[in-house]
Amino acid sequence: MMNTTETNQTTPVVLQRLESEIDWYDKKSVHNQHMFKRLKTATLAISVSIPLCALLVTWRPIVGGVITGMLGASITLLEGLQQLNQYHDNWTTYRSTAEDLKHEKFLFLSKAGAYATASNPTALLAENVESRVSQEHSRWTQVQAQALAQKAQVAANTH
Repeated sequence: MMNTTETNQTTPVVLQRLESEIDWYDKKSVHNQHMFKRLKTATLAISVSIPLCALLVTWRPIVGGVITGMLGASITLLEGLQQLNQYHDNWTTYRSTAEDLKHEKFLFLSKAGAYATASNPTALLAENVESRVSQEHSRWTQVQAQALAQKAQVAANTH
């Protein structure tokens, strides 16, 4: 068991690690949210323009057909990027993790919840933070493996 001096010296290190993780997850959540919304906005804008460009086919069949085809291909590309990079899933997962970490920080600083009765609240905080970050990393690794498998399957089906 740690004495009070050791605990007091450890607390800033643990809180610094917690703040670092909150900051990282917050920034990544915001980035993924922006990317998701940009891709979806572009997809919607292009989708809306396809019927308008299809009208060109009656006036300039070749030009209208090429433009309409390019717009359709653009939608496929944008949706493929979203699927490959999982911006929506990353946004919500990173936001959830950031909020969970903020919750742990609040409980720790308030000496509430499990921290109220813990013999070493700083060690408990460190364990809880690392557990949550480890769970998130494990989930991310699993999602990346699934995306890679899907990509390989698509490549195999196109050959």
